Amino acid sequence: MSEKNNRVFLIGHLGSNPEIKETTTGKKVAHFKIATNDNYQNGQGERVTETQWHNLIAWGKLAERVEMEVRKGAEISVEGKISYHNYVDSDGLKRYVTEITVFDFSVIRQPKKVEA
Repeated sequence: MSEKNNRVFLIGHLGSNPEIKETTTGKKVAHFKIATNDNYQNGQGERVTETQWHNLIAWGKLAERVEMEVRKGAEISVEGKISYHNYVDSDGLKRYVTEITVFDFSVIRQPKKVEA
């Protein structure tokens, strides 16, 4: 499948600091999540906000940028592709994972620093 046919653009806020690891070959990988909100009116006319959490992964130099530039609460825009994986957990249950492999990101707004 061409990467041109599998594109995702999201703008959201980080719920926690990125988790940065190194592979056995020394390549960095960043795992992080962003939240997006969808607002609508329900059948009773009440305003409802639904939050969706998206799993993101960045590799190599991009993971290094994530490590330096992104922290909990930041609003970022990301561009990437969606992927689906499954695995069998330690209890023998099949688990499914949906994640966005990040091609690029921009920090829109950093959270305000809290002074002690």
